[in-house]
Amino acid sequence: MLDIEPDLSKSLFSHIDFTSGAVAAVSGGSDSTALLLLLKHHLDRTAPATKLLAVTIDHGLRPGSATEAQGMARLCATHAIAHRILTWSGPKPSTGLPAAAREARYRLLAEAAQAQGIGLILTGHTADDQAETVLMRQVRDESGGHADTAGRGLAGMAPATLYDWRSWIVRPLLGTRRAALRDVLRRQHVNWADDPTNVDEAFERPRLRAALADGDGVQRIDDALTLAAREGNARRQLGLATADLIRRFATQPAAGLIRLDPGLLNAGEQQATVYALRLLLATTGGIAFLPDQARSEALFGRLKAGFLCATLSRTVVDSRRSGIFLRREARGLPPAAAVAEGTLWDGRWRITLNDSSGALLIAPFGAAAKRLPIGEEETPPSLMRAALAAEPALWQAGECLGLPGSSRAPAVVEARPAVAPFARFLPSFDLAPARAVAGLIGAAPLPALPFSGHSAG
Repeated sequence: MLDIEPDLSKSLFSHIDFTSGAVAAVSGGSDSTALLLLLKHHLDRTAPATKLLAVTIDHGLRPGSATEAQGMARLCATHAIAHRILTWSGPKPSTGLPAAAREARYRLLAEAAQAQGIGLILTGHTADDQAETVLMRQVRDESGGHADTAGRGLAGMAPATLYDWRSWIVRPLLGTRRAALRDVLRRQHVNWADDPTNVDEAFERPRLRAALADGDGVQRIDDALTLAAREGNARRQLGLATADLIRRFATQPAAGLIRLDPGLLNAGEQQATVYALRLLLATTGGIAFLPDQARSEALFGRLKAGFLCATLSRTVVDSRRSGIFLRREARGLPPAAAVAEGTLWDGRWRITLNDSSGALLIAPFGAAAKRLPIGEEETPPSLMRAALAAEPALWQAGECLGLPGSSRAPAVVEARPAVAPFARFLPSFDLAPARAVAGLIGAAPLPALPFSGHSAG
């Protein structure tokens, strides 16, 4: 057992619920190696029966990666920790490689966790990583960065992120400096591997890391961490206000159709109202990124000025006396196709189609929506049919069988709406608005936060 004074592991892990076990993402670097050994120390003292699996992802991007993965396997064997090496196989993109590698890494980690019935993944991101992330996003904001992260991204990495709406990724080291972790390893005479890409200044993060090593680097890191804490709290507060607006003013009168009460436009702070509008536009259109802030503010201004019909983020915004209606535009819908396990159809529906015959297809209702009965509703039938035309339907031999889950649809099909901007990654900063949108559209409930005494509510 590690000899740790003071007991760093208690402060890092005592608030985390390990009931279902944990997967530790370990690369062989100092941060993840320290994470694993500190975690093992904590579990041995507090819950020795807890299932712990260390997973190393070999991205296959450089010659020494396989050797480093084997080194981590030997370390795990020494400490009686179960370990798996997973390889990112297949072609690698010529551009956007870091982002693609990150997506592959989380996908493989989540698959390993689910195979063991574990819903919790721990990563070794440190306070140094957090400061670097905030500083890089700050530069992007100042140069006109991505509209989805502008401002909101200064909160940095969240303490927890829900991946694919089912696996929690927790970052317990965000408040711990890398130097402190390396001191722990040195005292235990544990070596680590230094990834050469971490000092390759062809990449943005190593360039920033080199700049922070000189001059006022310490102060810049401290300032970035202070900024992250402040912006994280502001983002949570904005999310709470936004969730309240969505619950008060948004309804779903028909499949694929959201109605906003016009009172929303004057109900609260403009910042929360515009954020609610951006979330609902992205969800309705099946877009992973929120629509541009400036264009959303312009749309908000036009809505306040009077009735209109406009399109933003694949969403038709139809403002009438009876309300402001949002629906998926008819352009760019997916073609008819067989659907495999875990498909995210049009970014809006999670569909499982367990059909070995291949006779069933999924495609938009299209013109078939005109033949469906529409009940007596206050909402204009034309709007309901237009929205339904863009919804997914099951088809067999050219015949429309209806929405997955309807009386005519085969029972082998399951479908749940998805909150598009959070379908893949949901930072814990944004739990309140995500839960409000999920309740509005009938998405699957959020799994509880893996923190003792807390839930997604």
